[in-house]
Amino acid sequence: VQLQASGGGLVQPGGSLRLSCAAAGFSLASHSIAWFRQAPGKEREGVSAIRSGDRKTVYANSVKGRATISRDNARNTVYLQMNNLKPEDTAVYYCAAQSIMTGDYAYWGQGTQVTVSS
Repeated sequence: VQLQASGGGLVQPGGSLRLSCAAAGFSLASHSIAWFRQAPGKEREGVSAIRSGDRKTVYANSVKGRATISRDNARNTVYLQMNNLKPEDTAVYYCAAQSIMTGDYAYWGQGTQVTVSS
């Protein structure tokens, strides 16, 4: 079971990025998937999540209106489109899959760095 997050980089304020979370060894289709982020010196925070069945989505207030989470089960990948990026969005972004058994986010990717700076 492996998750691979990618798509981070250096972007100017107001720019956009699309983060990808690809799974290997299991199907994402049966799992709710979430994106988290952690900035230096700060606690990890939830950014967005998408449910497995009805694809219901939720967003943190800090990204609402600027982020869109989506899933492509055929590609076994979940995406996080981030627009109008701000310096405070700078963080390492992680994707995680919810365990069907426990409901915890039990499977984590390695993280991708997003830096928003001029």
